[in-house]
Amino acid sequence: MVDRGASALSLPDDWPAHPDPILALNRMGSFDWDLDSGLFQMDAQAHEVFDVLPEEYNGHPETLAMRVPPPEAIRLDTLVSQALKDGSENYGAYFRIRCRDGSLRWTHTQGYIRRDETGRPRRIIGIVRDATQELSERAARREQAAHFQARRQQTSVVQLTTAALAHARTVQDVIDVLEDTHGLTHLGATSLVMGLVEAGRINMVAAGPEDSYVPGTRITRIDAQYPMNEVVRTLVPHFIESPEEFAEAYPLLWPHITDLKITSAAYLPLIVQARPIGAIGLLYNDRHGFSEEDRNVILALGSSIAQSLQRAMFYEQEKDLAKGLQQAMLPRSIPSVPGADIAVRYRSASLGRDIGGDWYDVIPLPGGRVGAVIGDVQGHDTHAAAVMGQLRIVLRAYAAEGHTPATVMARASVFLKELDTERFATCLYAEADPSTGVVQLVRAGHIDPLVREPDGTCRRQPVEGGLPLGLSAEFGRLEYPVSTFELDPGQTLLLYTDGLVEQPGISLGEGMHTLKELVSTGPDDVHDLADRLIEVAEERGGDDDVALLLLRRRGLATQQTGSRLQQHVAAGDPEALAEARRMIRAAVAAWGAGERADEIELVADELITNALLHTEGSAVVTLRVLTGTDRRLRAEVEDSSSALPRRREAGESGVSGRGLLLVDRLTDVWGVEARGGGKVVWCEFIVPERD
Repeated sequence: MVDRGASALSLPDDWPAHPDPILALNRMGSFDWDLDSGLFQMDAQAHEVFDVLPEEYNGHPETLAMRVPPPEAIRLDTLVSQALKDGSENYGAYFRIRCRDGSLRWTHTQGYIRRDETGRPRRIIGIVRDATQELSERAARREQAAHFQARRQQTSVVQLTTAALAHARTVQDVIDVLEDTHGLTHLGATSLVMGLVEAGRINMVAAGPEDSYVPGTRITRIDAQYPMNEVVRTLVPHFIESPEEFAEAYPLLWPHITDLKITSAAYLPLIVQARPIGAIGLLYNDRHGFSEEDRNVILALGSSIAQSLQRAMFYEQEKDLAKGLQQAMLPRSIPSVPGADIAVRYRSASLGRDIGGDWYDVIPLPGGRVGAVIGDVQGHDTHAAAVMGQLRIVLRAYAAEGHTPATVMARASVFLKELDTERFATCLYAEADPSTGVVQLVRAGHIDPLVREPDGTCRRQPVEGGLPLGLSAEFGRLEYPVSTFELDPGQTLLLYTDGLVEQPGISLGEGMHTLKELVSTGPDDVHDLADRLIEVAEERGGDDDVALLLLRRRGLATQQTGSRLQQHVAAGDPEALAEARRMIRAAVAAWGAGERADEIELVADELITNALLHTEGSAVVTLRVLTGTDRRLRAEVEDSSSALPRRREAGESGVSGRGLLLVDRLTDVWGVEARGGGKVVWCEFIVPERD
């Protein structure tokens, strides 16, 4: 512990080794220790430091044992002996003495060793001083530095959290930032809870650690006696500084969180423009009380969270509005086409209220033929969507009038030019006859389609094309060549917009190769394949919409439609619902599916109930018998909502959330089909042939 110019300590490692020269002036004396005679002479100030009277001290160090406790004396003797042996020029040490009144106080000594020409130590001259004030002040400075460091750390976490929240676009993004283990928990919080005000209630949207939801608190009335509800009502933060205060203030909540060993908590209203949009709670298990600085840091954090939540809510509202407008301009339903399976999908880009002009359409034509359209209007705004809606309607009208594919495309181009919109559109129109497989294609600046073989291989179908719609009329080049090919049974025609192909940083050729690989390795069913392609587009993200249309020609042994019944069920009409149930029971009995009657009735009733509860609209129930390689009863429930059903996990005591699980367990196959602005949830049951 002794080195040239160093001091030895019996203190924590962070105590300073060298005395503060200014503090040393406070009660400091000197000594002269003759090592040959052993005499240890001290001046009057040194006597005061050791708290001994002149008559009590005889000049020998052993006399000071009355003031230096034995452990301290042993440590000092060892220190001095080592310094004398190893050739050190000085030594220093902090030690304690016991004063006349019995109290202990810190003292510091510094000795300078004088040696003869042989290096033998002959004399030590040094000082002793009262170090109590010095160490107290240094301890205070150390505590202040630690406090400052903790405050800097808290402020840093707030800054980092605020920076992360700046990138949050949705409410779920905000929740993810707050639940991140590198986020708020660095402020020392054991648990985080957050609720949003929705329709006069507080909906709990975040609670950590996982599975720590208190029963009955997921959705509560604002007047409920819970801390989050209270701060929403009063708009005043509530800092709970002890377990006793928590238990007394909230007796309904406290028994459920005792396992978290909460010692204090802070609940903040999330206020935007003088209106509460929610509340957040930080619960601690190692903090007792909150300083003024603690409160200011937490309040600043609450303000940042509130602003981020409002921004996310506005973004989601704008996106929902844009998607609703876009979906309203797409076909509300896709017709059933004998001899073909058709799937359509749409994926909106993540651009908030900026919406694109991508569209698809399926047009029934005389003689069992069908027209399939895919297109993309230039731009991402409401004007592009409005042009798309008008263009889709006129294309459908021209096709339904019986015009040839080339004429349909030419007239649509003239119409777009006459709109005086300065927008153009790419488009691909296919007219198919499923009975013969003949397909006629016209392309206006759009990407070539793909054809998937029954064995999964995929190829690009070249189509000679013309200028995009609007531009061909502008330049007087309205002649669109028609390409014809035959779609064999089991082959699938894929029409799509460029959002499915184009990716930042890769060429169109590379994107096309990737798409063909996805199609080749995808499911055989057109609906499953469409879902897979849209899932990939979602995972990839991107700033462009994706429209997709798949048309598969059925083989000779595929299912054909037999008997069919349909019933309309209006929202809030119990008689219509009862009539639909009677129709299901009668159809099941009449079609010889009695062995599965209970399963069919239960699943159909679940689908109807979901449509009425979650879409706030009516439902159309269709039952039909499909014959082919096996005999199936198919139930379809159509509604006007584009929101897809999602499976929810029901708790042990939950009374809902098991609907889709029930459908999945009881049916042989089920799925969802987009129908323009709505959807169809369908399921099939294999039933035996009737006698």
